[in-house]
Amino acid sequence: MTLPRLVLPRGLGRPDRIQCFLDEEILYNKEADGETAFSPRRVLRERRAHCFEGALLAAAALRRLGHAPLVVQLRAVRDDDHVLALYRERPGAGCWGAVAKSNYSGLRFRSAVYRSLRELVMSYFDVYYNLEGEKSLRAFGRPIDLSRFDARGWETAGESLWDVSLHVATRRFTPLLARGQARRLAPMDRRLFDAGLVGTVP
Repeated sequence: MTLPRLVLPRGLGRPDRIQCFLDEEILYNKEADGETAFSPRRVLRERRAHCFEGALLAAAALRRLGHAPLVVQLRAVRDDDHVLALYRERPGAGCWGAVAKSNYSGLRFRSAVYRSLRELVMSYFDVYYNLEGEKSLRAFGRPIDLSRFDARGWETAGESLWDVSLHVATRRFTPLLARGQARRLAPMDRRLFDAGLVGTVP
C-alpha cells in the first residue's frame, strides 16, 4: 500500500526557514478543547501546534532536506516536558542543531554548532524554567527516528498520534545534573524570565 505524501508549503529549504514558518504561520496550540497529538498534516490544516506536534512537522520538513526525521524529548520537573526536532550540519554528520515550537521564546531554534546531543540540550538549560522562576530541565531522552512509524503514516494521519507520543516519552532518559546540583541552582534572572515570555500565548 502506498501512503499519501505530505505536501509542505514552499520556502522550507533551510532549518531556520522551517523555524520561521513554525513561529510565524503556526499558532501555539493551548489544547483548549482537550489534549491533542496532531500529525504534520493536521498541524498544517489546523495552523496550530504544541511542541510535540511542531517537532513532528519540523522533522518531516527536515527529512525533505535529507536529514533523518529525528526528535528528542526533554524532561522537566514541576514543568512541561519539551520536544525538539534534530538536525545536523550535514545529513547524518557534523554538529547538532534543533527546530522547535514553544510558548517560550528561548526554547526554539538552535544553529547546528553543538558537538554532542548533550551539549545541544544544555544550551536550553538556563532558559528552561517554570512560572515560579525555577530552572526545571533535568534530563533528555534517546533520539527517535520517526521513520520507524512510516508504515503507520505519521506524516499524514488523520487520527491523533498517541502511540508516537508515548514512544517518544518513554525512552530511556539521561540525567543532566549530578546529585545535589539541583538544590544549588540559582533562580531565574528576572530579565531572562521576562524575555522568555515575549510573545507567549496566555
